[in-house]
Amino acid sequence: MSTREWAGLATEFRLALWAARETGVLDVLVDRAGTPEEVVAETDVTPEAAAVMVEVLADLGLLTRVDGEYEPTNAALGLLAKRDVRSIGGVPHAIDDVDELVDLPTTMETGVPPERGDDWTANALGAHAATDEAFVRAAVTAAVRAAPDAERVVDLCGGSGVYAAEFAARGRAVTLVDSAEAVDLVEPLYDDANVTVHAGTPATLGGPFDLAFGADVATAMDPGELAALVGAAAAVLGPEGTLVLVETVADGSGGATAADVRGLASGHGGAHAAADYREWFADAGFADTAVEPVPGTDAHAVVGYKHMVD
Repeated sequence: MSTREWAGLATEFRLALWAARETGVLDVLVDRAGTPEEVVAETDVTPEAAAVMVEVLADLGLLTRVDGEYEPTNAALGLLAKRDVRSIGGVPHAIDDVDELVDLPTTMETGVPPERGDDWTANALGAHAATDEAFVRAAVTAAVRAAPDAERVVDLCGGSGVYAAEFAARGRAVTLVDSAEAVDLVEPLYDDANVTVHAGTPATLGGPFDLAFGADVATAMDPGELAALVGAAAAVLGPEGTLVLVETVADGSGGATAADVRGLASGHGGAHAAADYREWFADAGFADTAVEPVPGTDAHAVVGYKHMVD
């Protein structure tokens, strides 16, 4: 199941996964238990709950029946291994999302979101690495169409590097920039001469670049953070440079509403309006801005040109 499929998973299944983790059922099934009876022996859940949860996890493709017992599938391996983010998949991050959503009433009252677990970054990178390939290709294609002659690309908040790898496959020299924690996890995975990994902020990069790119970055940022990112991108672009952000734009769609709820639950971020993007881009010195749908997706490409476009 791809990341976008996990993102669209029914509420009941998401909560079931979360409950299985919180009660220890998920851990014992993935690590050692093979039957509902063994789950009951090692946790505090009822026999009925154990039997139902085993079937639910099997239906989700996380368990498979072998010789009368259940074993974890490859899709469940990310619940155990964190060293290679490419093997984590979307499940752990889907469960992490529920942590923040179930605490939403408290966050709304206090303004303080729940503390994130030690594996949150690894799980988020795992989900990022599992981004649907068709979406990755569509996003990169939109950027390449906006800047067809770009040779040097900076991938802003590049995460697992799925977009950087796609740019590199198309012959571009790419610098992926992200936090030190993220870079520590992804840098060992890249031996491609066309991909350079940089820990820090875009402001610490050398330049100039022809194209600055980000995907699903803005919805995790408040307006001030996003304006700062746009400004930093403008600063590392050459005089003919282009900035492309592939994002969920505030347009009343279900995706935009979901982004707003996730932003509220996490304490920052949400969908931003096209008019706001235009203002931030203009303030950063971009001479022209366009907001266009990305074909085959529910996202938009927000494109800023440092030069006027006919």
